[in-house]
Amino acid sequence: MSRTARVERITKETKVLVEIDLDGTGKADIETGVGFYDHMLHQIARHGGFDLTVHTVGDLEIDAHHTMEDTALALGAAFDQALGDKAGIRRYGSATVPMDEVLVRAAVDLSGRPYVVHDEPLLAPYIGPVYATSMTRHIWESFGQAARVTLHVDVLRAARPGGHPDAHHVVEAQFKAVSRALREATSIDPRAAGAIPSTKGAL
Repeated sequence: MSRTARVERITKETKVLVEIDLDGTGKADIETGVGFYDHMLHQIARHGGFDLTVHTVGDLEIDAHHTMEDTALALGAAFDQALGDKAGIRRYGSATVPMDEVLVRAAVDLSGRPYVVHDEPLLAPYIGPVYATSMTRHIWESFGQAARVTLHVDVLRAARPGGHPDAHHVVEAQFKAVSRALREATSIDPRAAGAIPSTKGAL
């Protein structure tokens, strides 16, 4: 069974193309015009084991908000489409990921019910010239809404002794943890015998 999807999202602000293969090998072809965001989306592909193409052209002359938001919405829609009826999947996934001084826990339920809880410390306002750190929460909210998943992302530890949190590490560890949780949740459970993982019979 092919678990792939192609989603195009076109508005007056952005043009987004996302292609995904949930059973890939981590190959990525990503270009959004926001360098750090590209780096984070590469984490989704590599650590999730998904083949992922993301091409976004957005109104970066205004700021990066629309570009990142619409990309997250298209990515979430692609996940939802590729999962189909979700028969045979594990459904739940979690991961705790360290990155030097940072420790992040992510948990996901491919429930069909969008709900996002996100907890991170106050960070420097920008990573690189255009990635506003305030957008990380909004990226998860947009992704969770479109993918119809329950997602919890918690930064458990961040501050270096005598210093402030390294925003790059805090955000990157989140993307890696979410990727690992999604990898587990989307994987096929050999014990499920193709059943939908819900007593309701549908997700």
